[in-house]
Amino acid sequence: MRKPLLYGLGSLFAAPALAAEMSLSVEIPRLDVAEYHRPYVAIWLEGSGQQHVADLAVWYDLKLADAEGEKWLKDLRQWWRRSGRNLQMPVDGISGATRAVGTYALQLNDQQGPLKTLAAGDYQLVVEAAREVGGRELLRLPFSWPPQQNRTESVQGQHELGAITLELKP
Repeated sequence: MRKPLLYGLGSLFAAPALAAEMSLSVEIPRLDVAEYHRPYVAIWLEGSGQQHVADLAVWYDLKLADAEGEKWLKDLRQWWRRSGRNLQMPVDGISGATRAVGTYALQLNDQQGPLKTLAAGDYQLVVEAAREVGGRELLRLPFSWPPQQNRTESVQGQHELGAITLELKP
């Protein structure tokens, strides 16, 4: 009499490994100014000593003729010094168009993109914005990777950026 092959099926139905996640919410505030231009925004990760680790997003004017929008990326001064001047824009998966007033989300996990190779340690999420006929603003949120528990951090911008919220899930 043959025995049923049930003993090996448990591994077929095992739950998939869960991925650590990073969710970011970036608010572009409404400003009451005479001449409004959408801000250029760069979002990246830094390690110890403010060393650049990975770019997450760069929003700039992609539609200007002759790649004229790239000329103004230098106004994102901190990002430009750490990473931007070494990139050939546009960068697939990172660069995109400027955003209108509103709140925008970025979703990342450790199964793909820059988080896939991010070593365990302490980091800072950095968001920098610059606007023509406007100002500049840079905000930082410290975090540890990989997250050991659910964690939410936020910071409030003063003029070019609104609320920045970082959510981490193991």
